[in-house]
Amino acid sequence: MSDQPSEASRPPENPKEAGAPGPPEPPSSSEAAGPPAAGRPDTTPARSAGEPATDAPPPSAVRDPAPARASGTPRQRAQGAPQAGVPGNPWQHGAGAPAAPGDGATARLRPPPPSLIRSAVLGSVLATALLSAIFLGDGLGVNLLIVAVPAALAAFFAARAAGRRLRPWTAAWAVGGLALLAVPALRDAGWPTFLAVLSAFALGSLALHGSRTWPGVLIGSLGLFDSVVPGIIWGVRGVRARAEGSRARWGAALRTTLVALVLLVVFGTLFAGADAAFAELLGGLVPDASVGEGPWRIFLFALGLAGALAAAHAAAAPVRWDGITVRPGKPRGRAEWALPLIVLDLLFAAFVILQLVVLLGGYDKVRDVTGLSHAEYARQGFWQLLWATLLTLLVIALALRWAPRGGTGDRTLVRAVLGPLCVLTLVVVASALRRMDLYVDEYGLTRLRISVAAMELWLGVVLILILAAGVFGARFLPRAIAVSAAAGVLAFGLLSPDGLIAEQNVQRFEDSRSTAIDIDYVKDLSADAVPALDRLPEPERSCALRVIQNDVLRADTPWYATSWGEARAKEILEKRPVKGDARDCYGAGREGTRDGYEPDDDGYDPY
Repeated sequence: MSDQPSEASRPPENPKEAGAPGPPEPPSSSEAAGPPAAGRPDTTPARSAGEPATDAPPPSAVRDPAPARASGTPRQRAQGAPQAGVPGNPWQHGAGAPAAPGDGATARLRPPPPSLIRSAVLGSVLATALLSAIFLGDGLGVNLLIVAVPAALAAFFAARAAGRRLRPWTAAWAVGGLALLAVPALRDAGWPTFLAVLSAFALGSLALHGSRTWPGVLIGSLGLFDSVVPGIIWGVRGVRARAEGSRARWGAALRTTLVALVLLVVFGTLFAGADAAFAELLGGLVPDASVGEGPWRIFLFALGLAGALAAAHAAAAPVRWDGITVRPGKPRGRAEWALPLIVLDLLFAAFVILQLVVLLGGYDKVRDVTGLSHAEYARQGFWQLLWATLLTLLVIALALRWAPRGGTGDRTLVRAVLGPLCVLTLVVVASALRRMDLYVDEYGLTRLRISVAAMELWLGVVLILILAAGVFGARFLPRAIAVSAAAGVLAFGLLSPDGLIAEQNVQRFEDSRSTAIDIDYVKDLSADAVPALDRLPEPERSCALRVIQNDVLRADTPWYATSWGEARAKEILEKRPVKGDARDCYGAGREGTRDGYEPDDDGYDPY
């Protein structure tokens, strides 16, 4: 018999039943838990017939406080805690207990709270906050990588303390995110930098959550926002717990830090006043912060602190976004499902046959068949083909949702119908890219044209991945598409779009394919375009580089916020500054036509 205290709802002299709860409960709790078991009044101390007279299990094995639920049936055990000796699901809310009704829709996806924050995690978080306040206030460059390293270390230490192992996909997401942060360090253009930073954040969030399904990849890429508030609470609790009983140690650390700072300031000032070279070196390494920037620096400190705590908390206790399930649609009959798609396949096939004639015949064939000029044909259908590609991907997704799933025959039907649709859509992608190539060859490259062409090319990669999933299985398809998107953004930034735009337009001017270069457009490009624009003859060169020179040479940007493209442009313009003044540029770059329209025509289309 057990020597544990008996329940309050039973006489003290009666032994405990097997499966009764450990902690005593008041009679009101027992009565509120539910009606007594059938055939046995709740006031009788006698055991039910056939019930084994064994000792009560330990209190840790029993979680349900209601005696009426301790009957040992599977359904009742499922409503309570797991059986003795059977560990609960570590990803279930409350370490094995079901979610309470008021805990929210995502409570079942959350693991137990992590243990107190470790010293290594706390140090990395503070380093991230300090570096954010020091380096992020003057622009974007290599400083993003400098700040990201201690934040990644905080997540690594927190994950290791929680017992998580480094998996291949986690390493791939992390390396990809850090590689994307190299784009601001290399390129001066703001638009590829924005895409790279956004993609790096998404990959970092995926690395922390380890998602693999469609909902997991889509929501997990933004899941880091969900850990901001819990991360701050976790950090505050950890600091409070460590501060109790260790005030002497914290005081010694604070005194040591203050003494070191005073020594650095005093002797650094003396050495800077004694040697001009050392003063210049020290001025380049130390950020220039004024009192007026105090609020901005405090905000950056708080931002870095919250971001690092969120990353560490997500690494220690990631939300299982893969637990979100999307119910498949109701399977349709074969004829009902396949006939509309077969009709669409035939329509695509008819269009593709005509496109093959055009693609193989060249511009002369286009003019003979359509009567349109080179540019008119190229402009006519690119956007329509882009939308057709996007809508085809939507049709494929919906078709897979309601596809018949009866057996091998249904799978063969799905592949036979959707496979040709993907292949035909690839030809549509090739036709759209060919139209853009014709238009760029005629009127030059712009930011909009290179962006939509890159988007169309990525959609073609997605179609190829869908085809591969139809052959080898769709297990890795969500992560493969996410990798392709991140790789596309990385390649787009490393190739320097502004540099490609300037290079293509200068090449057209040098080959006499254009009577004049569009100065009004190229002068607004970033410093990445300077090496190509430097090859222009005068006065076109000075007119194209005047605005960029003013921005580059007059900017007092520190080294950590200066990209490699900006540093290279500064070097070129210091050796060969622009000549003349702005009055020499009034007539430059305005001869001929611009994108097929007269420059003063009100119908000018920026596309």
